[in-house]
Amino acid sequence: MPKKYGVKEKDLVVAHVVSLILTGKLRSGDRIDRNEIAHTLGLSRVPIQEAVVQLEHDGILSTRYHRGAFVERFDEAVVMEYHEVYGMLNGIASARAAADPECRIIERLDALLPTLRTAYSSPAFAEAGWEFRRIITEEYAGPRLLANIRASQAFIPRESWVTYLGVAEELLPLYEQETEAIRHHDVDAARAVNLERANLMARVMLDDLRRRGVLGSAAILAV
Repeated sequence: MPKKYGVKEKDLVVAHVVSLILTGKLRSGDRIDRNEIAHTLGLSRVPIQEAVVQLEHDGILSTRYHRGAFVERFDEAVVMEYHEVYGMLNGIASARAAADPECRIIERLDALLPTLRTAYSSPAFAEAGWEFRRIITEEYAGPRLLANIRASQAFIPRESWVTYLGVAEELLPLYEQETEAIRHHDVDAARAVNLERANLMARVMLDDLRRRGVLGSAAILAV
C-alpha cells in the first residue's frame, strides 16, 4: 500500500485497524495480526506497536501478556457511547464559546453557514462541518480536552462522513442552532445541540453498520 506523505505511520495503522472493525473484518475478541498489518501497509513493527498503545488507550484494543492485542467489545452500545462522549466533550468547548462575552469566533462560524446551506450533495459539507468544529475547539478547548475529543472520535472517522451526506439536511439546523446559541450566550443550548448532533450521527452510523451486517442480526449470522 502506498504511503501517505504528511501522515504519521502510527496514524495509518490506527486508521487501518479501525477500518477493519467498521467493515466487519475484525470483530469483538479477534486477535490482530501485526505481521499482516506490517505487510499490508509496508511498515515496520515500531509504528504498529505505537498504534496498539494508542488503540488500547482509546478502548479499542486490549493487550494480553504474551498473547497479543485483541479487539475490545464492539456493539451498538459501544458506538453510542463513543458518540455520547464526543457530544459531551464538544459541548464543553461550545459552552465556553457561548459564555465568552466577546464572542470571538462568531464571524468565522457565520462565514461557514452559506457553505453548509448549499453543499448538501458534496464533500464540501463534511469539510465545512469539520472546520466548524475546529474553529470552536482551537479557541476554547485546552490540550487535555482536545486529546479527549480526538480519542472519542476513534469510531467517528472523518473519511466516513463523506458517504453519509444524505444526512446533511438533518445536520444543517443543528449547526445553525449552535451558532445562534453561541451568538446569544446560551450555554445550555450550546451543550444540548452537541449531544443532539452526536445522537443523530450515532443513529446514522448504526443504521449503516446494521445494513452492512457489521452489527445486528446480520452480523451474528456472518460470524
